[in-house]
Amino acid sequence: MALGFTKEMKVMVIAELSANHNGSLDTAIKTIKAAKRAGADAIKLQTYTADTITINCNKPDFQIQGTIWDGQNLYDLYKQAYTPWEWHEKLFSVAKEEDLICFSSPFDKSAVDLLEKLNAAAYKIASFEITDIPLIEYVASKGKPVIISTGIAGIEDIELALDACRKNGNEQIILLKCTSSYPAPIEEANLVMIPDLANRFGVISGLSDHTLGITVPVAATILGAKVIEKHFILDHSVGGPDASFSLDEKEFQNMVIAVREAETSIGKIDYSISGNMQNSRNYCRSLYIVENINAGEVITEDNVRSIRPGYGLHPKFLKEIIGKRVSTNLERGTPFKMEFLQT
Repeated sequence: MALGFTKEMKVMVIAELSANHNGSLDTAIKTIKAAKRAGADAIKLQTYTADTITINCNKPDFQIQGTIWDGQNLYDLYKQAYTPWEWHEKLFSVAKEEDLICFSSPFDKSAVDLLEKLNAAAYKIASFEITDIPLIEYVASKGKPVIISTGIAGIEDIELALDACRKNGNEQIILLKCTSSYPAPIEEANLVMIPDLANRFGVISGLSDHTLGITVPVAATILGAKVIEKHFILDHSVGGPDASFSLDEKEFQNMVIAVREAETSIGKIDYSISGNMQNSRNYCRSLYIVENINAGEVITEDNVRSIRPGYGLHPKFLKEIIGKRVSTNLERGTPFKMEFLQT
């Protein structure tokens, strides 16, 4: 399925499968179908093996520290979490049947080659791969949209990644604000980066979210995100390395509904008064007779006031009419009109 990104597009909501199949092809298939029911536009896989992303080594460098996976060896974690390559064709097929866009994060050139055979709609560069310029160049050379997470990136990293795409003639670039903590504290979301990424680098921007709940994706939508990516799990009881910061079907569905409502609420810059607003103006303030006035009597602040509803003269004329006389008898509750003044 072809995939085109424009600034006018509706928000694309991506369900990230990641390791949430927990080693079961059946769970992976059911997760894709659940993502469709929950309102996702796309499903994203991760394409690597333990040997294509790291090496089997027990030196201290390869022991994870400071994350929810503390104490685990990189190779062992990836061996547990990877999506078997022989599943990919089936998963792409299921996604197509569900009318879901399907693509993946490749972690080396051989993964890109596999995904090309499956006609992946786009490529996602994961946060920790933004420094792998040769990989980005190879991905960009395929001429498909390149979605890049910026979770661990400084401005130079982003510029290098963009240059790698553009030097290969690829301008279909989407930068995602991402906080690479698992789960990410909401106070570190720093969503103001979303419009800045778009304006500073001349690209479409969005969010890859690892916070708990749905507040951050909704706020990101208001700030102009055109892509929302969130980890998706069939059921939290499935467990697995990414379960703690993933949304289940009902939670994801609630997020999609909230994102769509937020998207609709943005509207456009328009100071004209719509039909509904015009109706409401009938109940704004205007000038009314609040005490009976006989012909020839003087208008005072006691007998004419600014009150609701709005069928009388605009309140800006109150000072102008105070002290003048009326030409006819006026009953309490009558909307005031200029024609009531003596000439």
